[in-house]
Amino acid sequence: MEERKYLATWKKYIPVIRLHLKKSINESQEFKLNFTDFESAGNSGRSGYTFNMLMENGKVVNNISGSAVARDLYEALTSDEVSRAFLQDRSVKMSVGKSFLLSIKTTHISKFK
Repeated sequence: MEERKYLATWKKYIPVIRLHLKKSINESQEFKLNFTDFESAGNSGRSGYTFNMLMENGKVVNNISGSAVARDLYEALTSDEVSRAFLQDRSVKMSVGKSFLLSIKTTHISKFK
């Protein structure tokens, strides 16, 4: 299995993702991804390019092991200093559906758990 085949693609999107992460504090964000960017990076197999990823305090809390696209997005986010700092003390849900929209929803994590 080829590893990190979508990492370079996600790194191209990091500046746009950063902008949408910041805006997602006030309201959920969506933006269209370019299907051909991902298609040329590699065949996604049965799972397609769809995924749901939930991060709390910068750590993934759901199972994304079956999605190379999600794993590589997480690696791109955590290797970017600005994105990594943003993810702290927040709950961020990112998902891509069949329409190839990246959705981002952010909430603050209560310190009083």
